[in-house]
Amino acid sequence: MTKFTDLGLSPEILKAVADTGYDTPTAIQEQAIPIALVGLDVLGIAQTGTGKTAAFTLPMIEKLASGRSRARMPRAIVLAPTRELADQVAEAFEKYAKYCKLNWALLIGGVSMSDQVAKLDKGVDVLIATPGRLLDLFERSKVMLNGVQLMVIDEADRMLDMGFIPDIERIFKLTPPSRQTLFFSATMPPEITRLTEQFLKNPVRIEVSRPASTNENITQYVYKVPSKDSKTMAKAKRMALRTLIGQLEITNGIVFCNRKSDVDIVAKSLSVHGFNAAPIHGDLDQSLRMKTLDAFRKGDLKLLVASDVAARGLDIPNVGHVFNFDVPIHADDYVHRIGRTGRAGRTGEAYLILSPSDEKNYDKVLKLIKKEPNPLELEVDWTGLEDARPERPERKGRERSPRGRSRPVKVSEGVSMEPVAPAASPVEVSESIPEVDNSTAAAIAEVVKPEKKSRRRGGVKSAPPVDETPIESLKKSAKKPEYSTDKDIEGTGFGAHVPAFLLRSAYRN
Repeated sequence: MTKFTDLGLSPEILKAVADTGYDTPTAIQEQAIPIALVGLDVLGIAQTGTGKTAAFTLPMIEKLASGRSRARMPRAIVLAPTRELADQVAEAFEKYAKYCKLNWALLIGGVSMSDQVAKLDKGVDVLIATPGRLLDLFERSKVMLNGVQLMVIDEADRMLDMGFIPDIERIFKLTPPSRQTLFFSATMPPEITRLTEQFLKNPVRIEVSRPASTNENITQYVYKVPSKDSKTMAKAKRMALRTLIGQLEITNGIVFCNRKSDVDIVAKSLSVHGFNAAPIHGDLDQSLRMKTLDAFRKGDLKLLVASDVAARGLDIPNVGHVFNFDVPIHADDYVHRIGRTGRAGRTGEAYLILSPSDEKNYDKVLKLIKKEPNPLELEVDWTGLEDARPERPERKGRERSPRGRSRPVKVSEGVSMEPVAPAASPVEVSESIPEVDNSTAAAIAEVVKPEKKSRRRGGVKSAPPVDETPIESLKKSAKKPEYSTDKDIEGTGFGAHVPAFLLRSAYRN
């Protein structure tokens, strides 16, 4: 049996490997390390959990042991699709290089850029980065890539899923053509094949297992939710998940959901019912994500509810159970999800909660893995399932909001909707107007001109008929008072509709 001592590694690296408790390399490590040490490009195809991180970290440390870093000019770059995976690579580098004098920097989003720039200014041998943050610092002239001797692409097919291929192509073009490239992927879709043909020089292809195959150490189960009502389906799946977790003896486990919103809902549902659970997905703050992962690794957190951001590449040891709350849209993701358990020769269990709406995706999974999970029977208490989504109250009527939009209004029984008569005017107008002499009437008629544009309708008030006297016209218009009374002219009999200054003018005449 091949040992690490047979791979050509230095005593310092072998001592660091021994400190981790390993002495026998995995299949991908056994084949990739000697080829990388002689300077050839490597195209490694291996499923998650096979030890790919050490397969490129160990030869990279060996090759960089001699040499010196320069400010803003790293000698090696490792690109990872997610912040969590990049952080994991950094941890592995620190673990295996602790007896070597090498500097490294982690360039990921969500953390202070000034601290990263400070490390770059001092000079680093290895940059471990996500593509976006690396290009951001390059455009700010904080890092130069013309001194890169070794470049590693980890989880290349995940890069494709996340839309990073244009960034990867640009980074390849910014590095020297003479660089050595170590390229790792779990699957080889056409776009990844095109990328390797364009940027790798006669790579040695290493394939340790057929793409997207499930680990034989993992026992798979499927539970079919009986509910077919789309309104209560989500709650039925949560009830089944809680029942399943409650019946198992779980040290730790990961629950995978397709949508970030479901991650939060499922995590809250588990927490409310007494389970030690927390969510992790791409929308959470980076510091919170790292804190959650650290708590899960230490055993302080029992259940990690995750989106596919944590489905690939994360080295979380001793995960006993994996739960698929949803059937993944892409069948390959099912393999990577359940690959979190049953690692390094250990056994594991994977459970899938299947609803009628997931049947189409489930058929794709079965076609890929070429085996059907074991059926599972659960005694679920469905009490309260019918109240998952109450009906909305019927809208009885509508009223206008202040901005002109209508909104529903509830009409109580027994309340009359008859129009309410307008309140009486505070000014009482006498229907009988005393006669005045012709001179007074003429003065009033001359000042109050009949033709006047209405501000409300834009029309023109019609003039009084020819056969009407000014007093008769005033009697008709007195029914709609528009002005308040004046104490000095009370009792004149002219009515409140006549402005006070007109009445004073009439009396003076």
